Amino acid sequence: MKLSEFNPFSDSAAKKSLESRIAQEPTPFRDDCRLMVIHAKSGVIEHRESFRCILDYFDDKDVFVFNDTKVFPARLYGNKEKTGARIEVFLLRELNREMRLWDVLVDPARKIRIGNKLYFGEDDSMVAEVIDNTTSRGRTLRFLYDGPHEEFKRNLYSLGEAPLPKEIIKRPATPEDLEDFQCIFAKHEGAVTAPTSGLHFSPQLMKMMEIKGIESAFITMHCGLGCFRDIDVEDLSKHKMDSEEMHVGAEACDIINGAKENGHRVVAVGTTVQRALETAVSADNRLKEYDGWTNKFIFPPYDFCLADAMVANFYMPYSTLLMLACAFGGYDLMMKAYREAFRFNENDPENRYRFGTYGDAMLIIQD
Repeated sequence: MKLSEFNPFSDSAAKKSLESRIAQEPTPFRDDCRLMVIHAKSGVIEHRESFRCILDYFDDKDVFVFNDTKVFPARLYGNKEKTGARIEVFLLRELNREMRLWDVLVDPARKIRIGNKLYFGEDDSMVAEVIDNTTSRGRTLRFLYDGPHEEFKRNLYSLGEAPLPKEIIKRPATPEDLEDFQCIFAKHEGAVTAPTSGLHFSPQLMKMMEIKGIESAFITMHCGLGCFRDIDVEDLSKHKMDSEEMHVGAEACDIINGAKENGHRVVAVGTTVQRALETAVSADNRLKEYDGWTNKFIFPPYDFCLADAMVANFYMPYSTLLMLACAFGGYDLMMKAYREAFRFNENDPENRYRFGTYGDAMLIIQD
């Protein structure tokens, strides 16, 4: 398929209206967003007032698969030596623990060259030197810090903000952002963006799932920015995803494989879980242990091996996230669902569907 086919809102008026529907704040309660339920085979679309209604569709021994990666405060602002120019530094991943080397993005990139020093904090307490250009925006920084590694990481993170998406950071960052941008089951640090479909799950909802006999399995994929980069090719078969680190343990394999063998349903919570499952599945459709990296890119048409249902958000046009959702739910039905969501309560701003990271959710069921 072509890139241009993944925009449900083609006219200019709809595009402008979409901007006003991108949620800037999470709902007061995580599980209190609206839920659209899409039945892939029958084509039926349901509108439910609360995400908590998701429990109506699953039974004892069904399994929800979650991504337990943990987001760190990856967005920093520093000043360039001599000029004092304000530079945004987005931490991607630590390259070398002993040498304090980090892979980062810088903005504006044109002002930053090898050898430049950047100063962070009100008292310039953290200093970094640019030692390599990796891409047009990417750089390798060496932080000049002599203390223990844990002390360095603690001080570095104290300077950072929650790495909210660009459509949200039009507003000032707040101290609560990092907690809001974190799943309640987040455990393994390494993500620079949240697995957003998991944000809808509250402690109360997880307890209700447990009482109903619904099981949980956890995998780890450290979400990078690859899913949010602009695609610059029309032919999607030529697009290359950034690699992301992922881990699938024996316990998750046992739970998921056991559910499939006994006729129970497996629910992938979000696109990262789908990509992890499809990376680690064997030829006989069993999940196997995995410890490595993946650059799996899923777009229609695609045959999924493990998930029977998927929790998704209302993703942005042209995004790889929307493409994966279309591959799972069916392109035509997903385009219809998005347009229906756009028209739903159109003249009632308080009860419309909200889009984006903090927006509403959809449940796609392969009936």
